[in-house]
Amino acid sequence: MPANAQADQGPNPALEGHPLVSAQKVSGAAVYDQKGEKLGQIEDVMLHKISGRVAYAVMAYGGFLGVGERYHPLPWSILTWDPERQGYVVPLERTQLEGAPALAQDELSDSDEAWRDRVHSHFQAAPYWM
Repeated sequence: MPANAQADQGPNPALEGHPLVSAQKVSGAAVYDQKGEKLGQIEDVMLHKISGRVAYAVMAYGGFLGVGERYHPLPWSILTWDPERQGYVVPLERTQLEGAPALAQDELSDSDEAWRDRVHSHFQAAPYWM
């Protein structure tokens, strides 16, 4: 059986068509909590330039018409694609986002190790480089 075959699990609706998505299509995708409440939308993705792995989905949260909006880098590992919602689900509640590390859009970078560690610690997610 090929390594990517699913034994006795049936079709996986999250992979309908093919398992790849362009970064352009990820941008703008809604992000929901596990109850189905919309938390925000993905503005951008951050890639590790050596490995090519997706490190973070940058989610816009709060604000009105772009004013007061905060940007939360969410570790990619905590996002799950939900084909019914056509968006991503995260194991977070709104209160967790309110206290999460946030930056202005022009500050998004992965060069600050302390910031990177705070993000992964806050969301209790394994770093992408592990």
